[in-house]
Amino acid sequence: MKKYLALLALSVSFSSVASAQQDPKAGKILDQMSAKYKAMKAFKATFTQTLENDAAKVKENLSGDITVSGQKFRLKMSGQEVINNGQTMWTYMKSENEVNVSDYEPDEQEVSPSQIYTLYKKGYKYNYAGEAKEGGEMVDIIDLSPEDRNNPVYKVRLKVGRNDKAVKSWQMYKKNGNRYTYRISKFLPNAPVDATTFNFDKTKYKGVKVIDLR
Repeated sequence: MKKYLALLALSVSFSSVASAQQDPKAGKILDQMSAKYKAMKAFKATFTQTLENDAAKVKENLSGDITVSGQKFRLKMSGQEVINNGQTMWTYMKSENEVNVSDYEPDEQEVSPSQIYTLYKKGYKYNYAGEAKEGGEMVDIIDLSPEDRNNPVYKVRLKVGRNDKAVKSWQMYKKNGNRYTYRISKFLPNAPVDATTFNFDKTKYKGVKVIDLR
């Protein structure tokens, strides 16, 4: 569950320096990026997550994939599967063959992956931080910051492809010294989805223990 929460945290708590303003250049890039994803019926992304903490000498790598359609998503990562149909959320843990069922109630500081591309529009500041080359292509770098100073994350650095306006990677910096890096390795626009994609079918998980927390 902690690994899942770490992933969800990638979509919230954006921060940069306290002096950051609403940068028009950054805003234009973010609007173009957001429009790109909102125009898709659905998409699927394969990613890697790297957790680093220099003081604690920690470096951990995880991989996974996520399918998103509107407010719905299906996430697979490190023996866990999280399915959200917009109202109900199922968290399946393979090692225990157990699924927790709960009402989906997104927290302001732990927003679902389906909102990452529009979150900047409310409650966040953004600032253009420069350009770089990543994976052989130019990217624009944007820092985002939450207006809530109590947020445990102090900076997220988002990298957007200059030509296709697609999110290539992002880094999330937490006040406890943890640094998360997410890189998209494969991306499928308009991924095929149906009524079963965002619902948990226990008949496909033999002997699964269902814990209803609603």
